[in-house]
Amino acid sequence: MNLSYEVISAEEIEYCRDLCNELMAFQKSRAYIRPELFDSMNFDTRMVPSIHSAIHNYIVVVKDGRQIVGYVYSNISPKEAYSNEFATFFDLSSVLRPNVGCLSQFYIKEEYRKYGVGTKLLNMSMAWLKQFDEVEDYFVFVSNGNNDALEFYQRKGFSVSHEILDGFITVLRRNK
Repeated sequence: MNLSYEVISAEEIEYCRDLCNELMAFQKSRAYIRPELFDSMNFDTRMVPSIHSAIHNYIVVVKDGRQIVGYVYSNISPKEAYSNEFATFFDLSSVLRPNVGCLSQFYIKEEYRKYGVGTKLLNMSMAWLKQFDEVEDYFVFVSNGNNDALEFYQRKGFSVSHEILDGFITVLRRNK
């Protein structure tokens, strides 16, 4: 295993297409509440619009040699971006500042888990998010059935805030 971590620009997101689609399939395979909602979720419907609506984007890919084996996508977005036709992800009045930080997508191929890759990606993302003094609230949204991710974020200082869509997504929150 020869892992390297590379920050890529929003213009290079195509590198994440296959892994993003793999993430959506993984989430659907674990979901026990409304898994059919994942049928319309893919790179083009999730990552691309999120990148375009964000104020700042941060994308890190993990490579084993030349193969991309994981990625994390974090952003700074207006809090209103999290209230749309799909759902309202948190009580907007509970966020005092106009923008929030979000660990939006996080995926590592199964055979690369348990080697500290997730912790490294999370630490890189949190360091990036914390450089924005105007942001106090950080969010992570975990799909139902993904208990490993839920426990990982809780070990890293995020707390369960609430559930949305009848338990389809668990919202985790952490303050600066």
